[in-house]
Amino acid sequence: MLCEMWITLNICLYMYFNHISGVFTSESCQLQGCFKLNGMYQDGEFIIGGLFEVQNLKVFPELSFTNEPELPQCEEFYMASFQQALTMVFAINEINSNSKLLPNITLGYQIYDNCLRLGVAFRAAMSLVSGTEESSNLSCTGPPPVIGIVGDPGSTQSITISSVLGLYRVPMVSYYATCSCLSDRKKYPSFFRTIPSDAFQVRAMVQILRHFGWTWVGLLYSNDDYGIYAAQSFQQEMQILGGCVAFSEMLPYDNNGRDIQRIAGVIQKSTAKVVVAFSTDLASLMDELLLQNVTGKQWIASEAWTTTPVLQTPQYLPLLGGTLGIAIRRGQIQGLYEFLKNLRPDKNPKNSTIRIFWETMFGCKFEVGGKKVDEQQERGRNKCSGQEDLNNSETAYTDVSELRASYNVYKAVYALAHALHDLVKCEEGKGPFTGNSCADISNLKPWQLVHYIQNVKFTTGFGDHVSFDENGDALAIYDVMNWHPRSDGSIIVHVVGVYEEAILGKVLTLDEDALFWNFETKKPPDSVCSESCPPGTRRARKKGLPVCCFDCLPCGDGEISNTTDSPECFICPEDFWSSPENDRCVPKEMEFLSYDDPLGISLTTASLLGTCFCVLVLVIFAYHHNTPVVRANNSELSFLLLVSLKFCFLCVLLFIGRPRLWTCQLRHAVFGISFVLCISSILVKTMVVIAVFKTSRPEGKTSIKWFGSAQQRGTVIALTSAQVAICTVWLSSASPTPHKNNQYIHSKIVYECAIGSVAGFSLLLGYIGLLAAVSFLLAFMARKLPDNFNEAKFITFSMLIFCAVWIAFVPAYASSPGKYAVAVEIFAILASSFGLLAAIFAPKCYIIILHPERNTKKAIMGRSTQNK
Repeated sequence: MLCEMWITLNICLYMYFNHISGVFTSESCQLQGCFKLNGMYQDGEFIIGGLFEVQNLKVFPELSFTNEPELPQCEEFYMASFQQALTMVFAINEINSNSKLLPNITLGYQIYDNCLRLGVAFRAAMSLVSGTEESSNLSCTGPPPVIGIVGDPGSTQSITISSVLGLYRVPMVSYYATCSCLSDRKKYPSFFRTIPSDAFQVRAMVQILRHFGWTWVGLLYSNDDYGIYAAQSFQQEMQILGGCVAFSEMLPYDNNGRDIQRIAGVIQKSTAKVVVAFSTDLASLMDELLLQNVTGKQWIASEAWTTTPVLQTPQYLPLLGGTLGIAIRRGQIQGLYEFLKNLRPDKNPKNSTIRIFWETMFGCKFEVGGKKVDEQQERGRNKCSGQEDLNNSETAYTDVSELRASYNVYKAVYALAHALHDLVKCEEGKGPFTGNSCADISNLKPWQLVHYIQNVKFTTGFGDHVSFDENGDALAIYDVMNWHPRSDGSIIVHVVGVYEEAILGKVLTLDEDALFWNFETKKPPDSVCSESCPPGTRRARKKGLPVCCFDCLPCGDGEISNTTDSPECFICPEDFWSSPENDRCVPKEMEFLSYDDPLGISLTTASLLGTCFCVLVLVIFAYHHNTPVVRANNSELSFLLLVSLKFCFLCVLLFIGRPRLWTCQLRHAVFGISFVLCISSILVKTMVVIAVFKTSRPEGKTSIKWFGSAQQRGTVIALTSAQVAICTVWLSSASPTPHKNNQYIHSKIVYECAIGSVAGFSLLLGYIGLLAAVSFLLAFMARKLPDNFNEAKFITFSMLIFCAVWIAFVPAYASSPGKYAVAVEIFAILASSFGLLAAIFAPKCYIIILHPERNTKKAIMGRSTQNK
């Protein structure tokens, strides 16, 4: 860009000082010099300029500045480019014969060949805007030398020329310059184009990559404005897509062999299966790739080389077969083929390009300056008559099957014509300029036409709508091309889809059945740095590599990813957990000790079995209620103890099943009251044993009077009432409630009963423990009483079991998660209940059932008598 600015500055200074010099040295405008340029000319009321790449300048003359610089001589001849130039001529002739478009106005043209060189193109542009007449009136009235320029096709040339012409608002409508930089209205205010910008081209190519899932691609671009700007846009679009460029290489301007070999090596070593190329000259690189046998790559071609015939030869088929590319919209121009066939040369020196074409086409030579051609000098070339028949020639010149650039030329000419037509039709007082004025057709200013070009809208005979956006860009529409093999081994290019940017967004349409893939699988290749991460995993970028290179890490427990290539895992909501595949959240499993659970079934069975044992013992005692064993030590307390033990067994059922409010409230209350009733009965029985023993001695005969049946019942009721009071206060102040606990097991919801008040629960258990400790101490002190009527030792053993169970319960309960905590509590209840039942009632049942002879008062009192 600095080079462009330097060139522009020098040109502007040159023009300025030449103008000042002309004003002070002469009374007329004089040209300082005249460039020798090949071109075509037709006079008219308004002239449209044109710049085309018809020939190529390969050798520059030496600039020693010891004599006048020689004018460069252009070589070669491009038939396709000449067809484009003649399309402009055809369009102007068609407009002149159209009675509805610019009636009574004749358009002319001045077309120059830029020889594919910036210097020649700039000379041609200056010749167009300044005119080629030797002198003119200083008033400079009348229309400008040209009202606008069709061209230049090259981006670099257009940038430089438009930088200068934009200063004077001379409209320039290019048909092939695609650099996105030319959309900058501040730098290029009068530049328009009928070919989409590279920004659109890049987006079209990225959409193709996106369609096939190619996120890991190589990039090649030419060392010019076209390639550099296209590469920049491509990399930006790839970032938006989420793709990566595996390598980015600039093709050497001079096709340096060492650089070409290095680039070929990079392509061969790269893991990218897809290579994108923005260039107009790839022949040298392709030759090197063939030498190194670099195949198995999918090429994506920019519009610059998608339809070029240079690479469509049999030798390149193994390398370039199946290439996908985009091409500018193909159109049809009625009458163009006949016009091209009817071309004839004339002797006008301004139509030198036609004579060069004729000489190239037929291998002949025209007379120069009225002199005959020296046949020996021309090495056997015949003299051109100008009547040779073009109908017998089939070249790119007469091929109108792929009108792409030519069609853009056609639209560019019509855009200028329609803009001029709108300008001419302007009604005074309704114009767009200051004071609603219109342009003066006799003194037309270039900037006035720019306004109308910006707003031009028309439809071609082919049905395409032509208009320009605020940046001077045309509607973006491309054909998607695919390189197929011919029967002779060469390559033919087929249209397999369309890409267009409409109001609704980017639209890519592909006929995938028509695609040819140059791979053994006959399917599109995979071109990714890392395979996509499936749902249930997340991407983790590999250190030091692009974002497309990553590892797939599985989501953690409770986390999911439900999309491919998810950048992160998401935590499931509170009541949900990740599926085994970590690809969706599922409701957490509700865990509680249920009746269907094997553990629940076992505990329920034990509870019912204990209840049955209590009932059985109760039946036995009721049946033998008059026997001494049953009547000894207050049979009423024994029956009360059996009933309380039965409630202890049955309260277990409140701990099993889905926790509900009423079960949570009742389970600990029933458990606490039942056990207090049980322990208080045992306590009173122990006290009765001690009292009875004391009455057997002279000093304790009055003890039993103060602890009769009424006092025993009252003691049990009083002790139990205290527990009832504790439960009542607890349930009324901080009642236990069902609670979903996520802390024990994160993957499950443990449905449990929250105790509500720790103090209440602790007080309930503490009260039971206190009674059990007192009972144990009293029974322990009475353990040496006579064996025959001493029940204290069985109570001592039962209390020892009870205390041991509940002391072990505390750490086991605290360390058990979820439903197992409930199971531990149930086990403690059952173990202590079975311990009490077995230790206190098993010996009595043993005597009642198996040794009835010992169930007599004499047998019970016998030991006592002996002791006396």
